[in-house]
Amino acid sequence: MGTKTVDETGVETGPEAKTDDEKVDVSKADETTGSETEAGAEAATDATDDVDGPEGLADTEPEGPTGVGQGAAAVVSAALGLVSLTGGWIATIASARETLVGQLETSSTASVAKQVKEVYGDAWHATALWGGLFALAALLLGVLVLARPAFGVPGKPQAAWIKSVSWAGVALGVIGLLLAVLKYTDILLGLPSTS
Repeated sequence: MGTKTVDETGVETGPEAKTDDEKVDVSKADETTGSETEAGAEAATDATDDVDGPEGLADTEPEGPTGVGQGAAAVVSAALGLVSLTGGWIATIASARETLVGQLETSSTASVAKQVKEVYGDAWHATALWGGLFALAALLLGVLVLARPAFGVPGKPQAAWIKSVSWAGVALGVIGLLLAVLKYTDILLGLPSTS
């Protein structure tokens, strides 16, 4: 019994080694006839007619709405609630505008109380107003997302993460609205006394 070995380059050597000609026999022709090929093609066609698609594909197709819009609205609600608490660029611009208007409309001979109110108080109220608008939008959008299943497909529950994010948007909206009202009415961080 002969042994075959493989040298460092990966070439087989020894009495059992086969040459490339012995490994691949290209002289054998495919001996299928035309009728056998046609019969195989018909069988393949018949098999594909019975199957609508890959197995199990019909089970994974959603029936009705997927909830993508509800999820996006929930995330937007939470983001608006966060903006209402931290302030957005619109509130910053409105505040800077009110400061500028106050400086332009207030004369240098006006009392200190009037200057403080016109320059800083109106800017503070503009910031509170825009924060309140963002909070109200977050609150309304969150409530709409939570109420949506009542008007949708019966028996199809809303995803838990959509409910959670919607509740976060509602909570942030309520807190932002409360803080905006407190800031606008000068109960929270009102203007300092100038007397």
